Amino acid sequence: MTTLKDIRPGQSATVTKINSEGALRRRILDMGITRGVTIKVIKVAPLGDPIEMSVRGYKLSLRKDDAKNILVEPMHPCPAELLSAETCTGCHKAPKSLFKSKGQ
Repeated sequence: MTTLKDIRPGQSATVTKINSEGALRRRILDMGITRGVTIKVIKVAPLGDPIEMSVRGYKLSLRKDDAKNILVEPMHPCPAELLSAETCTGCHKAPKSLFKSKGQ
């Protein structure tokens, strides 16, 4: 399962489950991160922690240690017709086949 920690800057994901208990779970829910909400990762700090994201119209920073407790379903950025493995790398880049040399 993918966690919010695994989502790259520029990608969006939908929350499927909060995988924590007690005070941490309550804090995550109080920040507006609930099942079904869409989160867009804006950027990651230079040393990798924290993660800046957009949630419900506001920006939020969350530590990676907390983000690993949020299970998400990544939203594919490409149109449906580009989703096959042969035509899309998942991030609007050129197909992988364009980078292969003739000898491969």
